[in-house]
Amino acid sequence: MKAITLRNLPPDLDKAIRKQARGKRMSVNKAVIGLLEDHLTQAKRKRAELHHDLDDLCGSWTKEAADEFDRVLAIQRAIDRTLWK
Repeated sequence: MKAITLRNLPPDLDKAIRKQARGKRMSVNKAVIGLLEDHLTQAKRKRAELHHDLDDLCGSWTKEAADEFDRVLAIQRAIDRTLWK
């Protein structure tokens, strides 16, 4: 196992970690490891889920529908120069 030393830990963070360790009746070391594991697995899970909500729509448009969408989107993205005077 590798060891990591933390320096300049903000007092509020130190207090929160120690409070959690006491509340769960575990060492500060185990509390920090648990917090890191929780954070990293949540972040990994969020990244994995980030772009999977529309997967069932992928490839479902016809070429004509996609071209029409692009045409309408281009109109919406056009800059009206009169608004920027």
